[in-house]
Amino acid sequence: MATTGDAPEDPASSGDYDYQSDGVDRPGMVDDLDDLIEGDVRFDDYSRQLYATDASAYEMTPVGVVVPTSTTDVAAVMEYCAERGIPVLPRGGGTSLAGQTVNEAVVLDFSREMTDVREIDPAARRARAHPGVKLGDLNAELEPHGLKFAPDPAWGDKSALGGAIGNNSTGSHSLKYGKTDAYVEEVEAVLADGTVTTVGEVTLDELRAGADPDGDLEEQFYDEVCRIVDEEADEVREKYPDLKRNVSGYNLDRLVDEAETGAVNLARLLAGSEGTLAIITEATVSLEPVPETKAIGLLTYDDLIDAMEDVAPILEHDPAAVEVLDDVLLELARETAEFADVVEMLPEGTDSVLLVEFYAESDDEGRAKVANLIADRVPDGESDADPADGAADLTAATRRARSAMEAHDAETRTKFWKMRKSGLPILLGRTTDAKHIAFIEDTAIPAENLPAYVAEFQEMLDDHDTFASYYAHAGPGVLHIRPLVNTKTVEGIEGMESIADAATDLVVKYNGSVSGEHGDGRARTQWNRKLYGDRLWRTFRDLKTAVDPDWLLNPGTVCGDADMTENLRFGPDYDFDAGFDPVLDWDNENGMQGMVELCHGCGGCRGPQETTGGVMCPTYRASEEEITATRGRANLLRQAMSGDLDHDAADVEFMHEVLDLCIGCKGCSKDCPSEVDLAKLKAEVTHEHHERHGASLRDKLFANVDALNALGSKLAPLSNWAAAVPGARTVMEKTLGIARERSLPTFHRESLVDWFDARGGAQVAEADADRRVLLFPDAYTTYNAPEAGKAAVRVMEAANVHVAIPENVTGSGRPPFSKGFLDQAREQAETNVGALAPKVRDGWDVVVVEPSDAVMLQSDYRDLLTGEDVETVANNAYGVMEYLDTHRLDERLETAAPDEALTYHGHCHQKATRKDHHAVGVLRRAGYAVDPLDSGCCGMAGSFGYEAEHHSMSKAIGSILFDQVDRSPGDRVVAPGASCRTQLDDHYEQKPPTPIQMLDRALP
Repeated sequence: MATTGDAPEDPASSGDYDYQSDGVDRPGMVDDLDDLIEGDVRFDDYSRQLYATDASAYEMTPVGVVVPTSTTDVAAVMEYCAERGIPVLPRGGGTSLAGQTVNEAVVLDFSREMTDVREIDPAARRARAHPGVKLGDLNAELEPHGLKFAPDPAWGDKSALGGAIGNNSTGSHSLKYGKTDAYVEEVEAVLADGTVTTVGEVTLDELRAGADPDGDLEEQFYDEVCRIVDEEADEVREKYPDLKRNVSGYNLDRLVDEAETGAVNLARLLAGSEGTLAIITEATVSLEPVPETKAIGLLTYDDLIDAMEDVAPILEHDPAAVEVLDDVLLELARETAEFADVVEMLPEGTDSVLLVEFYAESDDEGRAKVANLIADRVPDGESDADPADGAADLTAATRRARSAMEAHDAETRTKFWKMRKSGLPILLGRTTDAKHIAFIEDTAIPAENLPAYVAEFQEMLDDHDTFASYYAHAGPGVLHIRPLVNTKTVEGIEGMESIADAATDLVVKYNGSVSGEHGDGRARTQWNRKLYGDRLWRTFRDLKTAVDPDWLLNPGTVCGDADMTENLRFGPDYDFDAGFDPVLDWDNENGMQGMVELCHGCGGCRGPQETTGGVMCPTYRASEEEITATRGRANLLRQAMSGDLDHDAADVEFMHEVLDLCIGCKGCSKDCPSEVDLAKLKAEVTHEHHERHGASLRDKLFANVDALNALGSKLAPLSNWAAAVPGARTVMEKTLGIARERSLPTFHRESLVDWFDARGGAQVAEADADRRVLLFPDAYTTYNAPEAGKAAVRVMEAANVHVAIPENVTGSGRPPFSKGFLDQAREQAETNVGALAPKVRDGWDVVVVEPSDAVMLQSDYRDLLTGEDVETVANNAYGVMEYLDTHRLDERLETAAPDEALTYHGHCHQKATRKDHHAVGVLRRAGYAVDPLDSGCCGMAGSFGYEAEHHSMSKAIGSILFDQVDRSPGDRVVAPGASCRTQLDDHYEQKPPTPIQMLDRALP
């Protein structure tokens, strides 16, 4: 057994272990492991590349991936790999920012099967769960008991419990709750030889009785822990910083502190070990009560240093959270439609803000806490409550904040918190080669040292000719600082390491830690030696060797040889080649390449509908498979175009395996923090696929559905009867691949245009009208659902709008665009823009009933065409409910809505373009009670739900919506989209009306 000061002779235990997987017999391993376990064994190229990245800057292709279903599976895999010297890496949500969840190892993905909450004991305030359960799901099950798992990392609704323990995660409210280790009571774990054990609290006497340096791994583990307690306690007390937030190295400070009581909890020693000491398969954690209410004071400052000076005094008020937002992120928030109004409320010249949140037992108590804060920290701060003791003696000079805003209701509090988080997505949305990379972004510094630290840090960045923003957890001294670095150049990498080295020197100087939140991983492991010194560095390695003699558990991190400049996702050798010239307009610094490289891996697309809402990503929510998430597809697309994956992006196999189940909902363009637009990327790649390999008859038919609908209308009712002939649907499935289970659209003999002409055109004279509208005749409304178009005409005319149907237009181009026939879509767009632009310049507006066609004109035309005409049309095109709401035309109507509560499911394209709220407002003003669902895509997605091979996925996605509808108090479902109404009709056997039809019914 190596002791401190003695160099381990075994190369593995030296930390320089360099496993090479090139010679691995993967087919043999697959066969062996398939025989050993119940779970899935995935060693194919796609699966390996899916797990090569996480949310960090790193990329390492694993040996293979295993999806275990039980502790027995995990033990079998570990024992098998130990016998062959193959590393193993446990992984949860893959949201690591330091690279601790990528390695050349067999990856155990716990997020697929081992996700259960096993037991909840409200009286004891404890829960027992699998490591793969998402923190959001865990808290959703705890909510009825008024309890929660207290640590709240930013991506907690996507992060796994096992990952939170492995990383010793915390969050914005660590001032109250500390780190995860405080809540870990007991864990079931698999050791490096496959042994299954349970560890928790144990007395030192019991620990010593079970210790044996020559025994099995568990006995060696106990022996090394005893040695650390006996021989290293003084060194730990001297070298570990006195911080609430320190997750660098192993959790020896807690171990030493607990030992003073005569007992230690070995489960808590595993917290922060990043899977290097054992594999957790089940955990018992303690819980905290959900606070009764909260209150926020938003303090504004002239300078970031002033804000930093104010942190320590603010902590005397016992806040639950103190968050900082600097001028860089305030400017970014000002550029967003959602937060511009909040930022504009700040005093002119505001450079930085501190968001200070309090927990309270009542609203009055919350208001009093905020009032005390304002009276204490803001010159001439006005408050109805008594100021804090001594506040009246402060001078204006010591009260550094210049003004304050308050938030007491849930809606305003949420808006303030969203503003704090709003800048990061834009920060991560850079499409240049230089990006804001996470490698020093969570240093932790005592609050009293923050001003000096920030000042020197800024000087250091200036010396390196770069910049960064400062934001996040000022209260516990954890500032997220992401310098702009181009790792695709040798100079950029040298600068990255130089910045990290200098930052570590500052951390040591100001008694801080190199990681207060995101762990060591590949980004910071090499700096632990400088932080803690040689003696503790060797202690870390001795502990690692005691429990993992061959260094098989996530080797390289915490105390290994991981080099922050190696295994980068983007390095000097990185080479991007799409293999074709894009045909869409990619309006960013790096064109389509910029979009392909945009995903930073945070896993926002992996959130469950129940806890995260939003649109993204419907196929992942239905399948919970990484390859169906936006992150998975984006990574594989980038890897195919950079040579990491031996497949061309436009080839048949790649299209089938990777892009086939992307349903083009556009949710990622809104919900992804970086706004990765996978729907647009799929359209581009599918177009190239058609160019190389041709297109199927079915794809061509769906791309020309406008013409088919027109023909079906002319042949109605014969066309409707033909679909009802026994056996007709079976024939369609066998010949065209159209699912026999799907109800087909009904054609109307009298189209919307026919009806409009028959009634004599517009009923409001152009000269007498307040506005003029061109009602765009989208194919579905015109031929399949003219009743919705008629309702639109009647409602707009009731609002004194002159309505006309434009001539010389064709289909919107949505069907060919969605199927990747971009040349055809462009031709249709050119025709329509040519016909509409002159009228729009003459004062006409363009209104569309079908949401996907409306968004086509508003958004997708800009990808197909450039120039003044397309901008003119796009800027003046509206969905019908959007038009009524934007111009408040519905307020002119006399409505008498029936006493009916509506459940509103919006169209994903409108949600993705932030235009879905209009219908809700209009319907409510008309007198309806409306419950707007925070729902994703219905699962039909145009033609997707009609395709036989996609029918089951379509229904699985739809089931998420059906559950939401069933829980809604509404009497009737309302949906604007044709696809959505078809999906709902097939399930409930009653097609929902559109919002415009419900508004039409409310007219006298």
